[in-house]
Amino acid sequence: DKSQISILMRRFFVGGNWKSNGNLAFVKSHCEDVLNKIKFDPKTVDVVVCPLSIHLPLAQSLLKNNIQISSQNVSLYKEGAFTGEISAAALKDLGIDWTLVGHSERRTLFGENSKIVADKLKNAEGQGVQSIACIGETKEERENNKTMSVIESQLKAIKEVNPDWSKVVVAYEPVWAIGTGLTASPDQAQEVHNNIRNWLEKEVSKKVADETRIIYGGSVTEKNAAELIKKSDIDGFLVGGAALKPAFTQIVQDTRI
Repeated sequence: DKSQISILMRRFFVGGNWKSNGNLAFVKSHCEDVLNKIKFDPKTVDVVVCPLSIHLPLAQSLLKNNIQISSQNVSLYKEGAFTGEISAAALKDLGIDWTLVGHSERRTLFGENSKIVADKLKNAEGQGVQSIACIGETKEERENNKTMSVIESQLKAIKEVNPDWSKVVVAYEPVWAIGTGLTASPDQAQEVHNNIRNWLEKEVSKKVADETRIIYGGSVTEKNAAELIKKSDIDGFLVGGAALKPAFTQIVQDTRI
């Protein structure tokens, strides 16, 4: 399914979202015993992990293996009187080059709508922080055949802030598959990824469509990653639960196709 051209144009991307999990001992052991031992070629795959914000410097001090680090969240605001926020400038100052934006947990639990997500992305970009922008539909939306209309509205909000798309990785995460054990089949995922790429071509440009990495998230494990990655428009993964386990190694290595 994968053409050599798409592999040359788009380096694979495997993200690991640790969510609000792990203590200092976990960060230390996971970095030293698992992540630092993963063998991969950084020229063919970006491996990016997302610890809790208070664990970012510790993870940074321990990782020795070309593994990059992302924040899980970034402020909508610049620096200043915004108690409790994580400014993009502070992330950049720390040497963090990535942030998640728009994860469904942020959208549903913390009221972040698509405009807030897009504004966060643009604010981060202004400070030199790249975004992993999460989009996806709920079970109800899929059953009502609204998958693409939901995703297009989420993408449209990003387009409206005129981002530098080379600094954006799009993560398709069907909400019904996150943490549920349900996974979109490789064909279901490929269909949506292909639709996203076609939307980018139509609404932005062919160059952006060809070069933007579209990764899949939603109960990705070492058991399904190898099949998913064969699909022509799946450029990698955003991994949740399995990112906390040694199995993350296998998922990274499944990108060697």
